[in-house]
Amino acid sequence: MARRPRNSRAWRFVLSGVRRDQDARPPVLPAGEESWGYDSDGQHSNSDSDSDILQLPPSIPSAVPVTGESYCGCDSQNDAYCSSLLTFHQMKSCQCGEEDEDFDWVWDDCSKSTATLLSCDNRKVSFHMEYSCGTAAIRGNKVLSDGQHFWEIKMTSPVYGTDMMVGIGTLDVNLDKYRHTFCSLLGKDAESWGLSYTGLLQHKGDKNSFSTRFGQGSIIGVHLDTWHGVLTFYKNRKCIGVAATQLRNKKLFPMVCSTAAKSSMKVIRSCCCRTSLQYLCCARLRQLLPDCVDSLEALPLPPGLKQVLGNKLGWVLQMGTSQQYKDDTQATTSCGSDSDSNCPPRPEDCQRKRCRRI
Repeated sequence: MARRPRNSRAWRFVLSGVRRDQDARPPVLPAGEESWGYDSDGQHSNSDSDSDILQLPPSIPSAVPVTGESYCGCDSQNDAYCSSLLTFHQMKSCQCGEEDEDFDWVWDDCSKSTATLLSCDNRKVSFHMEYSCGTAAIRGNKVLSDGQHFWEIKMTSPVYGTDMMVGIGTLDVNLDKYRHTFCSLLGKDAESWGLSYTGLLQHKGDKNSFSTRFGQGSIIGVHLDTWHGVLTFYKNRKCIGVAATQLRNKKLFPMVCSTAAKSSMKVIRSCCCRTSLQYLCCARLRQLLPDCVDSLEALPLPPGLKQVLGNKLGWVLQMGTSQQYKDDTQATTSCGSDSDSNCPPRPEDCQRKRCRRI
């Protein structure tokens, strides 16, 4: 193992090389498991090593893929993770959570980094097909203008490396600016907002703890309410919090980015609707039934109306609330003296709590 160089410039070179190696190649099991393994920072370590061995700062992300955060627990997903460690190319496709439906937008083949490849009717984007030497990103092919916009991104590969992010941004975000640099691109400036797989939320270069991590098989939902100017994130179809406010009158696009070699993400839902009375009623019903997996099933509505609402606003009525979001909300809000003590959290209170950090 390498020892720490005496020259500070050489030390910085070693660290940059380690970070580059984490993203450049897909994760594989090390040879000789008896004496070698992955330490907490994802690097090879020897069980008989001494204190002179290179110690990596904790800020460097792990090269070991995130596990246990998948939307489903099917055999295909488990087999996919095992095969990704042994032979990265042999992965079974998990279709859980995906439905055949119309898509309001897909990825834009004319607005992407050079290290990207589109497939599945431009719904799946793959990054760094051979090796990685920086950060790649892509935009959706439609500006998110008036109304309510909701989309879901599924992690279809192992999630690891410097960063893999989901978020939004304007046309002023330069997608190729960091093609030779490993970084958290979304939220690095004032023109974008990004949620990292590490659970950190970034905007204007400031990173704040926002959620638990997500990994292969996770479904990350994004709701942009242009009427109120609010951005909300979901993980595995449960709300994890409001990420930003004051987004009115901005021309925003869905975006994702990755530094990891042979990583991929897929749009499994993209829909929009007007901010109508029907939408507002459904949103309120969702708030009044926070513990119901599907609000439509709990409501005594005629079958025809259920079908119409399910097709048009199913994403509003079928999204739950994570326990973390409930705990955070209860710790900072109260329903008031004239309300029931068990009433659901108010969105405006949650917005104040979440956006205080941005």
